[in-house]
Amino acid sequence: MPRSSLAVLPLLLLAGPLYGDETSRVATRPNILLLIADDLGYGECGFQHGPGTKSVKAGGVGAVPTPHLDALAADGVRFTQGYVTASYCSPSRAGLLTGVLQTRFGHELNPVGPHNEHPLAGLPIGRKTLADHLRGQGYATALIGKWHLGGHPTAHPLRRGFDRFWGFLHEGHTYADPFAGPPVVSFLRRKTLPDGRTDGVWESPDGRLFLHTGAPISEPPYDANNPVLADGTPVTPEGYFTHAMTREAERFLDDAAGRPFFLCASYSAVHSPMQALPEDYAAFAHLDDPQRRVFGGMLKAMDESVGALRASLERRGLSENTLVLFLSDNGGPTAELTSTNLPLRDGKGSLYEGGVRVPMLAAWPGVLPQGTDFEEPVWSLDLTATALAAAGGDVPKEWDGVDLRPWINGPMAGERDPRTFAWRMGPKAAFRYGDLKAVRPSRDSEWELYDLAADPSESRDLAAERPDDLELLVAAVWGKEEAKMVPPRDFKAR
Repeated sequence: MPRSSLAVLPLLLLAGPLYGDETSRVATRPNILLLIADDLGYGECGFQHGPGTKSVKAGGVGAVPTPHLDALAADGVRFTQGYVTASYCSPSRAGLLTGVLQTRFGHELNPVGPHNEHPLAGLPIGRKTLADHLRGQGYATALIGKWHLGGHPTAHPLRRGFDRFWGFLHEGHTYADPFAGPPVVSFLRRKTLPDGRTDGVWESPDGRLFLHTGAPISEPPYDANNPVLADGTPVTPEGYFTHAMTREAERFLDDAAGRPFFLCASYSAVHSPMQALPEDYAAFAHLDDPQRRVFGGMLKAMDESVGALRASLERRGLSENTLVLFLSDNGGPTAELTSTNLPLRDGKGSLYEGGVRVPMLAAWPGVLPQGTDFEEPVWSLDLTATALAAAGGDVPKEWDGVDLRPWINGPMAGERDPRTFAWRMGPKAAFRYGDLKAVRPSRDSEWELYDLAADPSESRDLAAERPDDLELLVAAVWGKEEAKMVPPRDFKAR
């Protein structure tokens, strides 16, 4: 952003963003398929690197082909600067499913384990979800997979706009039932290894279990008081969990026949625990690192599931009138998973680009262009607004996203005034205005300043070189945005 634009910054902020002309509503409302990956890094998928990506090295540890996600990108729009609203799962999903920056209602922390069941860990009562709005438009609605927006009864997905729910309520789940499920290859965290070491990797004699000390915690008990539920009934998934999710999603497509539907397929992959089917693990035998091989198997299964769901739409004659949206809920945690965010800085839990800029796609035949890169910054809240507007609903004024169709198809591409994007997660904060981004890594830290157009990796802090610009941005942009935020709710308080 040129310096001259900062001179008119206060006026632009008062005037608000310019969203372009309204798109006329289509005669037939689309079905909506929202695909969410968990902890998938910005640099992983083939479509992030252009054509012929099989030889691309992701983080120097070996690329994982994603042919089905690449095909989705070829059929639609890739958002090269697509952001989520937090770099942890729960607050990111809170924003995505409500259309509102979650700091406006205090949901900026990440409940884990038993804290998921705290009454404050869910969405506030009365806060409508996209499913609520679409059900009000006559849509059949379903959430398959991960919820992570509260385990208290008031937070249950069936009470938050979804007609059907098959999945789990907490932050993670094992990929195979330890008693009745298929055998898997696991790469799990431990502070102390079976041979007494506190550093390194231990491998079981059968090669199916690896324990490592590469992360500072032992693997959490993800399944504790966290069963897989069919609506409200605990069930034992058949087979590998990613595949079981896909089967349940396809079952919903059959049940919703004849009705417009909103299907949120919220995959737990590639979130820990790291577990892959032996045949998927074997597919990456060319990689020396067993951790990366397990990760590759997990991503392979999810990519194939995306392909299976799109094939299911095709068989049912639904492809031509289905808006498909795909994104990761945050950046990848590299040490935990090997998921790479290159060329971006840092990852999950951080407000640098690697934590909040994610793979993001949208495809809708005949409405959105195919094989297109949209290079202006957008965020997940725009996907929510686009879905509701496409369904014929009115986007609430309090929502923080915009219908992207006129942005992508309209004549104003690249000619709008800069937008503001703001993030806060407890002591961490960041905001972006135009090409400039300010980051405060902790409450006691000084603000850092980066020019993302010239330095997307955030390697050169400009705060000392441009103190006047930084002061103006913090006062005019962050001051305005933080005034709309409320204190974070403490999920741990009892």
